[in-house]
Amino acid sequence: MSAHDTHPGFVKVYHGYGHKHDMLLYGHLFREKIVSRKLYSTNIILNFIYLVRLFFVTPLARAGVSLRWRNQCLQQKTETDGFIKFEWRSETPVAAGWHSVAVTHTANGVTSTGHGELFVPHITQYGFISDIDDTVMISHSAKLLRKLRTLFTRNPHTRRIFEDVDLHYRLLAESTDDENVRNPFFYVSSSEWNLYDYLVDFFEHHQLPRGAFLLNHIKRWPELFSSGNTGHEGKLIRVARILQAFPNQQFILLGDNTQRDPVIYKAIAEKYPGRIFAVYIRNAHAAHASATGELLDQLQREKGVHALQFNHSSEAIAHSRAIGLIH
Repeated sequence: MSAHDTHPGFVKVYHGYGHKHDMLLYGHLFREKIVSRKLYSTNIILNFIYLVRLFFVTPLARAGVSLRWRNQCLQQKTETDGFIKFEWRSETPVAAGWHSVAVTHTANGVTSTGHGELFVPHITQYGFISDIDDTVMISHSAKLLRKLRTLFTRNPHTRRIFEDVDLHYRLLAESTDDENVRNPFFYVSSSEWNLYDYLVDFFEHHQLPRGAFLLNHIKRWPELFSSGNTGHEGKLIRVARILQAFPNQQFILLGDNTQRDPVIYKAIAEKYPGRIFAVYIRNAHAAHASATGELLDQLQREKGVHALQFNHSSEAIAHSRAIGLIH
């Protein structure tokens, strides 16, 4: 008898997104409830223990899960790493905004329910797709030891944010003709789903625009010291998936030059001509500045995409005003 036949499990649901014709919701099914933060400490050891525990997870593979969406009941089996993916078409109209969803798993007559929310953007001219590490959050991705020290010794409230990036993102989100409507934000990262609550907490603490997160495959504890080091090709796929889900919007891509963002974003602009309005790359790794500048210059010349490599968010804000992204 397999593990998921004898244990009710714990259903973790992440923020989903979509519209009437294309709804998407992700989650995981674990053997036991994952650790949640109850307090914030400046104690390095406590922060280290909390972070490590996020990687002590036991996914339940090929287990049945159910999603009820209004009058629709959808059933699916988890993937080999316990990953849950529901994709469906809503039979009823879906208003813009956030909608509560629940996913259930039943074993041995006991039902476990995970709650989440699904984000349906307003129909706006622009959507925004942003990387996280070294784009929003200071992570030192180009220096492995410093990156790991930062990750494992700080909590979501003590992690540092780049100056004025929160202001830039709020201005972009609020730059619509209707003050009650916000431009949608999607956060795509090579960080693992293990860090989902950590990242949501960080974004809420810094009052960044609320949005849907698309992260990388879950990792177990033997892999925790390679956190964020894989999945760059997967990032391209996740960005493309968002563009496909919202074919009537142009997108602005925001990233940094510590890893592969410039190359990925250029590939996206080439694959989806006319869909990318602007690309912003934070110069977080000076050794890559020259190559990044050449790539962005080529993107502007050949594809007509507004592109900027910047050192400080104030430069990005000024550029966004100049090209009409900020009123």
